[in-house]
Amino acid sequence: MMEEKTSLSYLYGANAPYIEELYESYLKDRDSVDEYWKDYFDKVAALPGYVAKDIPQLPIQESFVNLSKQHGAAQGSVDLNMLQKQVSVLNLMNAYRILGSRNANLDPLKRRPKEYLAELDPAQYGLTAADMSTKFYTGSDFSRSQQLPLSEIINKLDQTYCGTVGVEFMHITRPDERNWVQDRVEKDLSAGSYTPEHKRRILKQLTAAETLERYLHTRYVGQKRFSLEGGESTIVALDYLMQHCGSQGVEEVMIGMAHRGRLNVLVNILGKEPRDLFSEFEGKYTTTLPSGDVKYHMGFTSDLATGNGPLHVSLAFNPSHLEIVNPVVEGAVRARQKRRGESGRKAVLPVLIHGDSAFIGLGVNQANFNLSQTRGYTTGGTIHIVINNQIGFTTSDLRDTRSTVYCTDLAKMVDAPIFHVNGDDPEAVSYVMGLAMDYRKSFGKDVVVDIVCFRKLGHNEGDDPMLTQPMMYNKIHQHPGTRALYSDRLVNENVISKEAADGMIQAYRDALDKGEHVEQTTLTDYNHKHAVDWTPYIGTHWNHPVETGIPEADIKRLTAKFTALPEGFTPHNTVKRMLANRVAMAEGTQPVDWGMAETLAYASLVTNGNGVRISGEDSGRGTFSHRHAVLHDQKREKSDAGAYVPLRNLSDNQASFLVIDSILNEEAVLAYEYGFACSAPDRLVIWEGQFGDFANGAQVAIDQFITSGETKWGRLCGLTVILPHGYDGQGPEHSSGRLERWLQLCSEENIQVVMPSEASQMFHVLRRQVLRPYRKPLVIFMSKRLLRFNESMSPLSDFTEGHSFRPVIGDQVEGNENTVKRVILCAGQVYYDINKARMERDLGKDIAIVRVEQLYPFPYEQLAAELSRYPNATEILWAQEEPKNQGAWFQIRHRIEAIASSKQKVIFAGRPASASPAVGYMSKHVAQLKQLVDDALELK
Repeated sequence: MMEEKTSLSYLYGANAPYIEELYESYLKDRDSVDEYWKDYFDKVAALPGYVAKDIPQLPIQESFVNLSKQHGAAQGSVDLNMLQKQVSVLNLMNAYRILGSRNANLDPLKRRPKEYLAELDPAQYGLTAADMSTKFYTGSDFSRSQQLPLSEIINKLDQTYCGTVGVEFMHITRPDERNWVQDRVEKDLSAGSYTPEHKRRILKQLTAAETLERYLHTRYVGQKRFSLEGGESTIVALDYLMQHCGSQGVEEVMIGMAHRGRLNVLVNILGKEPRDLFSEFEGKYTTTLPSGDVKYHMGFTSDLATGNGPLHVSLAFNPSHLEIVNPVVEGAVRARQKRRGESGRKAVLPVLIHGDSAFIGLGVNQANFNLSQTRGYTTGGTIHIVINNQIGFTTSDLRDTRSTVYCTDLAKMVDAPIFHVNGDDPEAVSYVMGLAMDYRKSFGKDVVVDIVCFRKLGHNEGDDPMLTQPMMYNKIHQHPGTRALYSDRLVNENVISKEAADGMIQAYRDALDKGEHVEQTTLTDYNHKHAVDWTPYIGTHWNHPVETGIPEADIKRLTAKFTALPEGFTPHNTVKRMLANRVAMAEGTQPVDWGMAETLAYASLVTNGNGVRISGEDSGRGTFSHRHAVLHDQKREKSDAGAYVPLRNLSDNQASFLVIDSILNEEAVLAYEYGFACSAPDRLVIWEGQFGDFANGAQVAIDQFITSGETKWGRLCGLTVILPHGYDGQGPEHSSGRLERWLQLCSEENIQVVMPSEASQMFHVLRRQVLRPYRKPLVIFMSKRLLRFNESMSPLSDFTEGHSFRPVIGDQVEGNENTVKRVILCAGQVYYDINKARMERDLGKDIAIVRVEQLYPFPYEQLAAELSRYPNATEILWAQEEPKNQGAWFQIRHRIEAIASSKQKVIFAGRPASASPAVGYMSKHVAQLKQLVDDALELK
């Protein structure tokens, strides 16, 4: 590698021997060279084309120098030939490291012959049969030897890279991580050494996995269960992981997986009682939820007894929308790690189980990998297990399933090592699980285990796969099963007798007949000290009274803290003015704007012991430059220094404040924050859309988790979603957070939807979300225009004790109760447009305007009280900025009609129905706004 670089750069020439000597030192010990050269050589290693770890050449050169001295000058040409062959051997070894997995014995069905790869043919390197007995330097402790005959080198390369384990690691750019994998697999020949006891445990796990599936197949004929048959080694992999977590400091595991094999994991890994599973098959449930869900979507939690101590294990609830549970799990794990403090990253392990087609096919996985090493989202490495049954429903032709060699190629984007393994070799499965766990522990990064197996039945138990995969299923029908193969192997090795092996099956079936496990693996009296107590939040009402105002003295004290800057810090002039304005707001000499209202809410919460987490694209500054939660020194000298977060510096014992500029993605980030909020009820967890319009990129997370998680699974969640929304003439992509879609999803008090029109309302609703013992997702449609609109700013007194969020704000005109003919109901910024025109037209006595700030749960009592003030009103008009087929109208009309009197007509004013959320022409926008205001104020 360095020879290539020196011939192409300024290093070439007289400097080359010096550089080569430095490089030799670097290869032996990276820290032996100064920072400049360390950085340079690191960059060389990361360049495209650098596919193998360089090997120190001095030992090789020295060996040939010695050889030359022994044989004399006449042997010079032979020595040169030998040196060329030595280089060829090293190139062949590297070819195996790069391409060996392509020729590995991975497919239990053996459907395709081994591919001829010229790069793995010794002849391509000028190596012949005559060289096979010659000893060559291996360049490392290859198979624990530095010199071996060529035949033995090739044999060990085949064992290491072309056996039942295929290893991909040469794409990893960091030399230490790449070398770690190489050293481990080459010393072990990609195989573990297991005691007879361990082997019998593996057989027991295979027995449990297979017998449960066959038992369910005969007891509950035709019922869907998404069998694991063909992939039973998944249970072996998970059992190994659970049993060895304690030795690595892992105290808690959270699993995310789809439906394939889920029931098997529930019973044979998490210890769910078989009788409880049978009850679900029979339609009997111990708990009744408003809607509930099918059995292969349900989550579970247990405490396992392992050889290395107790282990808390959770299986996340999930929908059939494949892979979307993954960022949910990551978020929940991050919250659980946060509860444990410094040890959290090691102590809580995320495990994600994928299908092969879904892993490569669904974009949420790309986003999830992109999150994995970012500051606000890393969880210290995830272990990914792919149940690669080589088919997705009815699609198995590689010309259709993907455009990559492997379904796991996606993971290379984060330099994750990938261990492919033949599911018919359960010992190899255990071995690679050990590698994966050790890698995660060593580097805190993601790692992939790809278990290549098959699917014995159809996609579900009622599906006939022979319709579309006759060749594959002819092979499957001839396959004896992984358990049978491994049982025969152990019998032949005298590890177990055939009678004892067969007895395992009968013992498991007998236990299932009783609805029991063969042996109890769960703990019933384990005190999980990091568990969250959700009981205070169960059965509470949205209108639970809570004090959200704070003393004026606290406002001044907190403002003094979050407007102070470190010594020597140079803020931007805009920020400098903003800080001065906030001081004036706290003194009461300026009305409080929305940015200040938010900041006060966060400051008062973290000093009260409630952590705050805000994430989204550009959340630190705020898309519209209103928040400025992160300040940047204009004279900083390093890009990774000079950022100051005032809300982290309020007091010594405050709770955490974290604001994150997220990756550019909505789906995975919103799902992640949902997962975090589900595990952190004492925190204010916020996801903010850059514009509300872009939230529909996360529609799956909204539909399957945020709005339905409670009714399906009983999962409470206090996530807050902020969606910038409002018609300001910015076109169809920057106007609407799709209020209508959120309201359509509202039922059974599942979420809260608000559209505040005053800065103080934002302050109170954020504090209410945490301080009230009520945990439902909160969706805030926040006006962009009002952020700097004077009339929407609030006096300081509105933030003090005795004030709270008002679901309904009555008309500001006094003395018109008996003269009002029409009451206009509206939400958000359109109030100011209508009110301005009402005042200009002197219609205050004829028309009242009432703001409905909370659209769901609908504030019937509060709104009815306001409407009762106007006994002579004959019309109630709902006004909105959105087109008639969008916005709140069709979701709110029946609610208004329910409280209107029989003499009152409920009518509408707004933009005409439209396929697009908003127009793209400013002139048309202005005309539409004028028309809806005219319609709202025109008395008939």
